[in-house]
Amino acid sequence: MPAPNEGGRDRIEIDAKDAVVYAIGDVHGCFDELRAAEQRIAEDAAHISAKRRIILCLGDLVDRGPRSADVLDHLTGAQPNGFERLSLCGNHDETFLSFIEDPQGNMGWLDFGGEETLESYGIDFTRLARHRGGGTGLRDILQSRVPEAHVAFLKQMPVSVRFGNVLFVHAGVRPGVALDEQDDDDFMWIREPFVSQPHGLGLTVVHGHTPANEPVFAPGRIGIDTGAFATGHLTVLRVFDGEATVIQ
Repeated sequence: MPAPNEGGRDRIEIDAKDAVVYAIGDVHGCFDELRAAEQRIAEDAAHISAKRRIILCLGDLVDRGPRSADVLDHLTGAQPNGFERLSLCGNHDETFLSFIEDPQGNMGWLDFGGEETLESYGIDFTRLARHRGGGTGLRDILQSRVPEAHVAFLKQMPVSVRFGNVLFVHAGVRPGVALDEQDDDDFMWIREPFVSQPHGLGLTVVHGHTPANEPVFAPGRIGIDTGAFATGHLTVLRVFDGEATVIQ
């Protein structure tokens, strides 16, 4: 786990009145699946009477899948017509950023799905391996291939979005801890005891991070990581007017 960002990441609150949120599970470099998900969202939103329409990626945009660079290019580009778009920070996004800033101190990322991400930027992993002994060489290669816009995007990603009585995070929350005392690292990394114990927040937590074959509707939480990089199935959850619905 990388060192936490100094000062922590933003936590956003959105008024749920006259608004709809379309949450997208862990993308993991699956660019084609992301575009297909956005098409499903556009088709569904045409029938939703909301003044504000928000597409929210739940983090882990990079690693494991083949097109992480294209995913970040897309998400740093123009907003879809009629929509706002936000992306939460997942543990893979945080670790990629840590590798960019300090390659030698975060080499474990390469075995964490990072090798595929480097390949998506056209970085020759064999060449990279020759520079393992020199942090400056690694940083030079990364700076020449990873656009500054991608780095800035990774740095500014929020860690949570509160939407009425729904909390969107990447991984989950720490049971028994008040919302304003929750730790950024838990939002991005936690599995247990979150997935097996009531969290006690009086909210529905919508999250990714813990993959399952199908979306998981459990007391106090909805999990929508369906392992897109392995299954090709990227889940979209619509939250509107107090109801959560999977968009097929």
